[in-house]
Amino acid sequence: MQKTTYKVRVHEIEARKNKHGKVTSYRVRWSVAGEVWKEPFKNFAQADAYRSALVTATRNGESFSITTGKPVSWERDDRADMSWYDFACRYVDMKWKPAAARYRGDIARALTAATPAMLATERGRPDDAKLRAAMQRWGFNTKNRDHAPDDVAAILRWLSENTKPVSALAEPATARALLDAATSRVDGKKVAATSARKHRMLLANAMDYAAELKLLDGNPIRELKWRPARTSGEVDRRRVVNHAQARALLDAVRKQEPSGPHLAAFFAVMYYAALRPEEAVNIRRNDITLPLLVKDEGTEQLCEPANGWGEIVVRKSAPFAGRDWTDDGALREERSLKHRAEDETRPVPCTPELTRILRKHLAQFSSGPDGRVFYGVRGGELPNITYRRAWRRARKDALSADQVASPLAERPYDLRHACVSTWLNAGVPAPQVAEWAGHSVEVLLKVYAKCIVGQDEAAKRRITDALNDQ
Repeated sequence: MQKTTYKVRVHEIEARKNKHGKVTSYRVRWSVAGEVWKEPFKNFAQADAYRSALVTATRNGESFSITTGKPVSWERDDRADMSWYDFACRYVDMKWKPAAARYRGDIARALTAATPAMLATERGRPDDAKLRAAMQRWGFNTKNRDHAPDDVAAILRWLSENTKPVSALAEPATARALLDAATSRVDGKKVAATSARKHRMLLANAMDYAAELKLLDGNPIRELKWRPARTSGEVDRRRVVNHAQARALLDAVRKQEPSGPHLAAFFAVMYYAALRPEEAVNIRRNDITLPLLVKDEGTEQLCEPANGWGEIVVRKSAPFAGRDWTDDGALREERSLKHRAEDETRPVPCTPELTRILRKHLAQFSSGPDGRVFYGVRGGELPNITYRRAWRRARKDALSADQVASPLAERPYDLRHACVSTWLNAGVPAPQVAEWAGHSVEVLLKVYAKCIVGQDEAAKRRITDALNDQ
């Protein structure tokens, strides 16, 4: 039940002046239970009418909400007339604090795609590109919205005044148009199935919040019949490199200047230890344990042991989100491991070949920020664009023209797929592979079903043997 009070005082209207001394706006101020509330207006008549309404409410003995600062009766009216844009901003603000940085960006993209379906008029509509940019970077961003440049702020005001009320979504045709817009690209074609599912889920969550605010009686998105394109979720075997191809790619990376020598080990931990890119960029020196060197009896020099297995303990991931979406303005946001509790870690074996690569890397390069093993050329965080550019060049240098045109190792993430596939095909039990890779056994077998070779032939032999025994 919301808290209300009758302790209300309405102050005089304030005239707001710009730096040239000219009056540009007027502000109504009033206090509710000691807390001061403010509402700006472009002209005096609007401000005076608003103040008069507040005074009338106090004289009529109406209670005021401590949460909104307005008479409770107004709040009901505001809800009924809340525009789609204003509601979307309110939803963003509600989700902002607990949401991960990348999830904040996902919400903004979904709402940006959906909003054109809720425009009430074309009169004065801004340019489409500017409209999308204003929504995605500023309007649907709690951190940036109040700091929008003047031209962007004007676009956001237009949206606030020219989007349909949320109540319009009670009409199935409007709800359908909203969902269609959210799951379509700018050119009208449908987005990828995974993006469509994500945007539909985000819209449905937003409509749950609208129902919570009593803007709608139910959730119109969940009531619509909708079926996205089917996806298998399985890794495409064509993406998976063999050991010779992986070595050639790592060598091609190593030859690039200036970042190649530093990035070779970065890609190696994905291929030999199945780390995700956001996990690899966050590895610290203290997370790596390498076997002790042994003395060669013939030369008396220290060398790698014959069975030189080490270990990497993965503690946190740092997915790329962009400065607009992180609280501290960093490019990445450190998070707990995927599908793991906040303080849970994941130990991963370090093969003898990876041990040699990492030992050489650690001897050649000092630690980066916060002890990170991998970092940018200038010493800061490793940018996504840096390692992606290096990977594209390595594919051209190490693979044939036909292979470059194929999905083979198209993304650095495919190195992780190759590692997990190697473990499974080597006969490592699925529960152990799942633990090292950070998957559940169920997801592991579903995702990598087509990458486990030889099982079909083994199954055929068992059937043949069974039939011959009869």
